[in-house]
Amino acid sequence: MRLRLDIAYDGTEYHGWAGQPGLRTVQEELEAWIPRVLRLGEPVTLTCAGRTDAGVHARGQVAHLDLPEVDDVERTIADLTYKLRNVLPPDLVVRRVSLAPPGFDARFSAIWRRYVYRIADATPDPLLRIHVHPMRTELDLAKINALAPRLVGLHDFAAFCKAREGATTIRNLQHLSARRTWGDVAEITVRADAFCHSMVRSLVGGLVDVATGRREPDWLITLLAASQRAGEIKVMPACGLTLEEVGYPPDRELATRAQQARAVRTLESE
Repeated sequence: MRLRLDIAYDGTEYHGWAGQPGLRTVQEELEAWIPRVLRLGEPVTLTCAGRTDAGVHARGQVAHLDLPEVDDVERTIADLTYKLRNVLPPDLVVRRVSLAPPGFDARFSAIWRRYVYRIADATPDPLLRIHVHPMRTELDLAKINALAPRLVGLHDFAAFCKAREGATTIRNLQHLSARRTWGDVAEITVRADAFCHSMVRSLVGGLVDVATGRREPDWLITLLAASQRAGEIKVMPACGLTLEEVGYPPDRELATRAQQARAVRTLESE
C-alpha cells in the first residue's frame, strides 16, 4: 500500500530533507514518528520529490511511503493524518495523506518542481526575516525578466550545479520570472522538470549579479556552455528558498513518466 504525503516545513532548524546521522532532518523526523503512531514493528522509508538542502523551506513537498496492506485504508489514513498533526513539531506539517494511485512515485513521476527565492532588497519586514534573504542593493527585476527567455529550455546547467558522480546536469528549465509581492519583496520563481544540487540558489546568484549591475546578461548566458561548475557563481543563502509546488501528470501516465525520468538524459537524446 503506497501513501502520498503532502508536506510543509520551515527549514530553518533542519539540516535538509535527507537523513543524516546525528542531525535533525525532515526525513528522520517523519520516519521516527510514523511507525510510532501506526504501531508498526518495522521502520519506514520516505521518498520525496525534492531533497531540499539545509535551511531551505517547503510549502509543497511531496513524499511517498509504502506500508503493509490493511483492511481499512481510509481509517489508517485518517489515523495517520490526525496523529501526525498532534505529535509533529510546529515547524513541520503533513498537510494531507492520501492513497497513491498506481504507478505513483513522488520523485520520478514528477514532471516539474516550482521554487521561489525571496529577497528583501529594501527595508526588511521583521515578520518575514527567516524566509527572505536581506540585501542592501536594489534589484532591477526587469533585467531578470528580459534575460529569462534566453535561459528557459533544455540546457546543460553544469556551471550552476555541484557535481555528483554519474548524475547528469541537463535540465529543462520551463519557467523563470521575477516580480514584487507583499512587503515589496522580490520573488524569483523557477520551474523545471528537476533540479540538480544547488542549481536554484546558484542560478539566482547569477541573476542577482545581473539585476544589480555587477555582471552583464551575456556573462550568464555564456556559462551555459561550461562543462563544470563556475567558480564565479555565488550560491545564495538557503533561507530565501522555498519549494512551493510539485506537478504530476494524469494518473494513467504516472508509471510511464517514472520510467522515463530514471533514464539518464543527454542533449543529443532530446
